[in-house]
Amino acid sequence: MQNYSRLALAMFAGAIISTQTMAAEKPFVTVNGVAVSQATADMYLAQGKANGMPDTPEMKNKLREELVRRELMFQAAKQGGFDKKPEVASQVNAATKALLAQIEATRQVMITRAYWDDYLKKHPVTDAQLKATYDAYRTKGGDTEYKIRHILVKDEAQAKDIIAKLDKGGKFEELASQSIDTGNRANGGDLGWSSPAKFVKPFADALAGLKKGKYSAAPVKTEFGYHVIKLEDTRPLKVPSFNEMKPMLHKDAEAMMVEKMVAELRAKAKIQ
Repeated sequence: MQNYSRLALAMFAGAIISTQTMAAEKPFVTVNGVAVSQATADMYLAQGKANGMPDTPEMKNKLREELVRRELMFQAAKQGGFDKKPEVASQVNAATKALLAQIEATRQVMITRAYWDDYLKKHPVTDAQLKATYDAYRTKGGDTEYKIRHILVKDEAQAKDIIAKLDKGGKFEELASQSIDTGNRANGGDLGWSSPAKFVKPFADALAGLKKGKYSAAPVKTEFGYHVIKLEDTRPLKVPSFNEMKPMLHKDAEAMMVEKMVAELRAKAKIQ
């Protein structure tokens, strides 16, 4: 179905191109006085190349024969009145609306991309901006990486009960089965090695106050619930250099510019 849709879109687009350019160029081929435009042929040639077909005289001859075949069949169908049949006309109208919507979406993407490229040329992201962002990340992330386990529950009483069981010698990995964090519950609450910058502030602050091998003496409340956190180990944080992170920082900066632009446009827009 997807291949059919792409083919239909190409044929429909080709019909539009043919109509627009027929008077201005020599036809690729004429069938019973009906011209198939060079633009239509070029479109199919481009599709063939994209699919790995060689641009050879043999390929062009095959394309010519295919377009002739399709035009003959189309003319025969019209002579048989199939373009007038209600059920066929209904299908054509529905397909036309869908294809026009796809064409309009493609048109919007191309125009918007050109507008955005022009905006970036006039408002380029500078190395100074990227360096400031990089330095801010470095400051926030610190110089230490932590190997952490945690147990997340919905209420404080349950978190306190887990801490009480740990105080009595309970195993953290076994008690983690009570965690509502399904992403790491099965592996004993293991969060692996992480920088404090990756966590919400209450979690990061509690982590910074722990010593290796210790767990939080009181539940740590965040927007997600109540955590019991265990610090298993620490190591120096290996931070990529500015030049290594620069492509990612540049991409993020441009994404933020897009969001800011859209927010400004939305604030001025009348949306109903």
